[in-house]
Amino acid sequence: MNARVEFFGVAMDALTIEETVREIDVRISTGQFTQHVVVNVAKLVQMQNDLELAAAVRACDIVNIDGAGVVFGARFLGLHVPQRVAGIDLFYRLLAYGEQTGRSAYFLGAIPDVIEEAVAKIRSRFPNLSIAGYHHGYFWDDEDAMVREIERSGADMLFVGIGSPLKERFIDRWRSDLGVLFAMGVGGTFDVVSGRVKRAPVWMQKVGMEWLFRLAQEPRRMWRRYLTTNARFAGMLLLERLRLFRRGRFDRNV
Repeated sequence: MNARVEFFGVAMDALTIEETVREIDVRISTGQFTQHVVVNVAKLVQMQNDLELAAAVRACDIVNIDGAGVVFGARFLGLHVPQRVAGIDLFYRLLAYGEQTGRSAYFLGAIPDVIEEAVAKIRSRFPNLSIAGYHHGYFWDDEDAMVREIERSGADMLFVGIGSPLKERFIDRWRSDLGVLFAMGVGGTFDVVSGRVKRAPVWMQKVGMEWLFRLAQEPRRMWRRYLTTNARFAGMLLLERLRLFRRGRFDRNV
């Protein structure tokens, strides 16, 4: 794999979703542990001040570009990014991959009812997938026991549905003890899979307006995040483009 682009201090893999699945398959098949992460605008902005989160992301073996804002921003600075790789889309692709190849999965995160409902939906959609186990996201009083449970499950793939930066820190902290070959943070994916949270229509996803759909569902919780992070990100982009232009590294026609 040699398709990395540097974007605000983060080396990200400019891959399609098909290329990502193939790379994961190669690594799993050859016994290489893979820590995976997706980067969106909120996480990229947070990383500018959260050094622990930044270190955890940089330690990942595959860093996909999620969030239309990052895709558009990278292109605005003249970087080649073939497409957005949404975490939930990759999640479903990897469940299908596990079903086809016999790779087992462990699901960690969300509240008890949500993870139960999500796993039930996964069993229905992927009946031949081997599910090694699952657990809700409230285990912080005894992380050691949680890690031992995952290791004993014999799972090949671990999906961690906890918010940032907790999931990145958890995987990075325990990567050598989990016993899995692949670990991916999936954020609020289990809420969507369970049906508790609706995902934006496909047309909104394609035009980069999925954030607006989410804002409409949770305005009180999300408005401040989108206002502050999006404004800061826009400022970062404008300053970086100006810096590149002044240094003669930016084509006027890009």
